[in-house]
Amino acid sequence: MATATKTQTRRSASLTGGTAGAPAGAKRALNGAGGKAATKAAAKTARGKTNGASGSHEVIDGAAIEAALSNGPAALEAVEPAANALGDLEFEVQRPDYWDKACADLVKRDRILKKLIPKFGPVHLLSRDDPFVTLARSVVGQQISTAAAQALWQRVEAACPKLMPQQFLKLGHEKLAACGLSKRKTEYILDLAQHFVSGALHVGKWTSMDDEDVIAELTAIRGIGRWTAEMFLIFNLARPNVLPLDDLGLIRAISLNYFSGEPVTRSEAREVAANWEPWRTVATWYMWRSLEPS
Repeated sequence: MATATKTQTRRSASLTGGTAGAPAGAKRALNGAGGKAATKAAAKTARGKTNGASGSHEVIDGAAIEAALSNGPAALEAVEPAANALGDLEFEVQRPDYWDKACADLVKRDRILKKLIPKFGPVHLLSRDDPFVTLARSVVGQQISTAAAQALWQRVEAACPKLMPQQFLKLGHEKLAACGLSKRKTEYILDLAQHFVSGALHVGKWTSMDDEDVIAELTAIRGIGRWTAEMFLIFNLARPNVLPLDDLGLIRAISLNYFSGEPVTRSEAREVAANWEPWRTVATWYMWRSLEPS
């Protein structure tokens, strides 16, 4: 029951919330300090094709997105098309087992997604396996262009080739700062590493913990806010029902698709997303994709 007007939306029953901000697998533009050039470059490096018996599917790699996670919602709005950006490079695909079921369900219940899902085809998430590296990259990428974040991360990798929390702590503040990290980012990275080493985080249990419990643990770490935690749930843990209401791209997509471009409040976005349960991650992905130039 997709809705087209605010009046209709307000009549919706069983309404739940969502969040506003990033790429759940959707192609996104990384419009941060690097501007459109960095955006296009990041979009290209985040995409590829995988060719198999099931055909050629466009996929999105989380690596480039991780590097820009903490640039904030404004850093991940519309996405540039990436046709053949990486030619026939192959990626190891991790297709969430719920994806097809979610798409079939959403097509039946939401008239907007009924159009969007077939239009953009069988895309899906590629998740990263290492939680610490994912989060560390998000810290490094805060408030800088994707190109700058990548350059910084390469220096960090050179200083900490094993990319283990213990190695970061052993390296210490001075050597991390020598990689080009600001004082604040250095402190954030060390605090993150300390959380992993101390056992304060239940990393081994995250896959079975509720979304909000994982978010609570992550946001207790300096430098990690709710938006970044939600992106982690989407891209690293591949959770099916994340609604990032702090994401400007999602809010904009809901405005354009359901309210003819009129301004939308978080409450109204939450009402629309109630119809997406329990597949809000998948719906968010297609909302992001709907912002791409045709």
